[in-house]
Amino acid sequence: MKHLQKPSLDWLLIFVPLTVFGEYVFHLPETLLFFFSCISIVPLAGWLGKATEHLAEKTGEGIGGLLNATFGNAAELIIAIMAIQAGLYDVVKASITGSIIGNTLLVLGASLLAGGLKYKTLKFSAAGARSLSTMLTLASIGLIGPAVFHYFGGRNVADRESDLSVEIAVVLIITYGLSLLFSLKTHKQLFTGEAAEAAKIENEHHASWSMARSFTVLAVSTCFVAWMSEILVGSVTHAAEAMGMTSIFVGVIIVAIVGNAAEHSTAVMVALKNRMDLSLGIAIGSSIQVALFVSPVLVFASYFFGPKPMDLVFTPVEILAIALSALITEQIASDGESNWLEGVQLISVYIIFALVFYFLPG
Repeated sequence: MKHLQKPSLDWLLIFVPLTVFGEYVFHLPETLLFFFSCISIVPLAGWLGKATEHLAEKTGEGIGGLLNATFGNAAELIIAIMAIQAGLYDVVKASITGSIIGNTLLVLGASLLAGGLKYKTLKFSAAGARSLSTMLTLASIGLIGPAVFHYFGGRNVADRESDLSVEIAVVLIITYGLSLLFSLKTHKQLFTGEAAEAAKIENEHHASWSMARSFTVLAVSTCFVAWMSEILVGSVTHAAEAMGMTSIFVGVIIVAIVGNAAEHSTAVMVALKNRMDLSLGIAIGSSIQVALFVSPVLVFASYFFGPKPMDLVFTPVEILAIALSALITEQIASDGESNWLEGVQLISVYIIFALVFYFLPG
């Protein structure tokens, strides 16, 4: 009976059939379908995350790290690809921005606040945290570069923006691969605390799944996330207009939060156990994955699925939000310890950005 007392979001799975019937049978209003599809993705993302973690246990650190990198942001990646097919490039770019600032400000802030209310001082590996924050800064530079070229490159820059974005995407994804080599092979001692704690948490909460069960849950969850994402993308424009929200606000705040639902809950839960190395690895690491892996993949995917190639030119507000998020994250992570007030400060910055994006003209 003990497992029945654990908090779970599985009851939200009822919104999956509600979304399906609402879309194909009852033809509900777009705004209602938008909310239903958003809610339905949250528990599906959780199951996708569980399957990925169980696969990582079976395959070892190297392949397990690659699996986590590939599937950790799978829900958001699927949503973005669906948006690319619909030509909603502003929503795609906004979701990239939202994921980066959401993980570094909201998720990390909530983790520090939750852990700090329980423990007076939260300690973690300063060397590992500095490595993560430096990689985040590098990722931010990679995303800011095309915008600088766009706004300061003079005339005829539009003809070269797609080529520049592809070339930068290649650099980012190669850097991401080398970062995996660094953290999982040559300097894994800086991050062994995270891996050990992750395995400990899994053993505490449930028995290990078989490979067949893990792959089955992963495949089914991915299919349903893709289905719900298709409905979400189909309703997002009408829902945004009905609620007076711009597409950039929906992408930066709504889509980003939904797509990263699994990371949000996990980072906070491990922080409550004072396992801050793992919590930082989830929050900052997810932002790095989005910047160095997801965004290049989306650029490449646009050549196959989109009506035209997607560039990496973000708006001035977006690049400012990304740069400031990386800066404040580096300041908090550099000394190897934190507290609840720093969590409040991060959440406050996130709320300020959310308000700016909400009132920003479409």
